[in-house]
Amino acid sequence: MDRLLEAEYENERIVLNLLNCVEYDGKRSQRHIAAELGIALGLVNAYLKRCVKKGLVKVHDAPARRYAYYLTPQGFAEKSRLTVQYLSNSFSFFRMAKGDCARAFEAAKAAGFTRLVLTGESDLAEIAILCAVEASVTVVAVVDPRSDETRFLGVPLVRSYAEISEPFDAVIVTDVTRARASHDAAVDACGDGRVLAPALLGLRPAARTEGAA
Repeated sequence: MDRLLEAEYENERIVLNLLNCVEYDGKRSQRHIAAELGIALGLVNAYLKRCVKKGLVKVHDAPARRYAYYLTPQGFAEKSRLTVQYLSNSFSFFRMAKGDCARAFEAAKAAGFTRLVLTGESDLAEIAILCAVEASVTVVAVVDPRSDETRFLGVPLVRSYAEISEPFDAVIVTDVTRARASHDAAVDACGDGRVLAPALLGLRPAARTEGAA
């Protein structure tokens, strides 16, 4: 039952992020959208087709053999509904994220990693920082190239791994909207064996193996 709920939550999260992305700039390519959301290109194509079929999104021809996507009134209504639902489920998200972060920290400690960097400024990163105290690990910094802040919950916030001033052992992915892209960037910077992720992001061991291939 828990797996079904997690799958439903993940499905609605992708739809919500996709609708937000289309509303912001529907003229971007599907490849760009996939990179922005941190999911596979084929998944973006499938979800866009589903949204078009449901009447949430309209598609029009654009220059250079591309397409432009627009939210319909029904799409705007669905985006609002999903946003409200996401907020109402925030406690469920917190409980799931707290458990996943605890397991990720235990896996890190089992590998001898106790000084960690988080990649992605998000609610998940906030929960991870709170859980780090209980897990007896140290969060050295948060990396997020899209942020202009310098601190996050008292932890240094930097735009790249090169800007981290203290030594660290491994990276925990906490980017909810661009999990795949942040995971791959962490692997490029630190090596596949030093990157872990909470289960709710869907970055299973197979995904890490793929990144190492």
